[in-house]
Amino acid sequence: MIKILVVEDELPISDLIDMNLSSRGYQCTCAYDGMRAADLLEENTYDLILLDIMLPQIDGYELMEYIRPMNIPVIFITAKSSVADRVKGLQLGADDYLVKPFAIVELLARVEAVLRRYNKSEKRITVEDVVIDTESRLVKKGGQQVELTKKEYELLLLFVHNKNIALFRETIFEKVWESEYMGDTRTVDLHVQRLRRKLGWNDKIKAVYKVGYRLEV
Repeated sequence: MIKILVVEDELPISDLIDMNLSSRGYQCTCAYDGMRAADLLEENTYDLILLDIMLPQIDGYELMEYIRPMNIPVIFITAKSSVADRVKGLQLGADDYLVKPFAIVELLARVEAVLRRYNKSEKRITVEDVVIDTESRLVKKGGQQVELTKKEYELLLLFVHNKNIALFRETIFEKVWESEYMGDTRTVDLHVQRLRRKLGWNDKIKAVYKVGYRLEV
C-alpha cells in the first residue's frame, strides 16, 4: 500500500486530504507541525509527502532540507502563490506545487502523476470484481479478461482514481483525450456507454445532470 505523509496545520484541509486519499486506497498519516513531521520521518518510511509551507515550529522550507537526502517525492501545498515562492519550492527539490484553494480532482491527479514518475503507483487496482493491472494494462472482471481500447482503459483509470466524485465532461475529455474540450459531448458519452456495457457497470457509472459522470462504489 502506498504510504503518504500529510503535513498540514489546518485541520479541515488535513482531514479533507486524508479522507479523499484514504478512500482511494492510500495509507495516510497526518502531522500538524514540522517537528512532528520530522519525528515521523525518523520512525517510518513514506512514498510521498504533501507538505504545507507555513507550519508551526519548523516551516516547510526548513523541513524540505531535512527531507531531500531521503529521496522521497514532495508536493508543496500552500497558500503562497507567487512565482518566487513556487520557484523556491521547486529549487529546494519539491516535485510539484499546488496552491490553495485547490480542487480534490487536481490534487489526486498530481499525486498520481508524481507516484508514476517515481514508479510507486499501485500496480494492481481492484474495484469490486474488476481488477486492473497497470503494468500489463490488462483488465479482468470476475477473472475474465475484458478487451478495452486505449481510450476506454484510460477512461476507466480516470473513474477509478476519482471514485464517487462527479467529473465534468470537459474534465473527462481533456484528461483522456489530452486536448481542449470544444463542447461536443458525443465522444465522451459514447466511450462511457461502451465502458458501462463491457464491465456491466450501468448501475455504477452514473450520469450527473448538467455535469458529466460519477463512478459510484
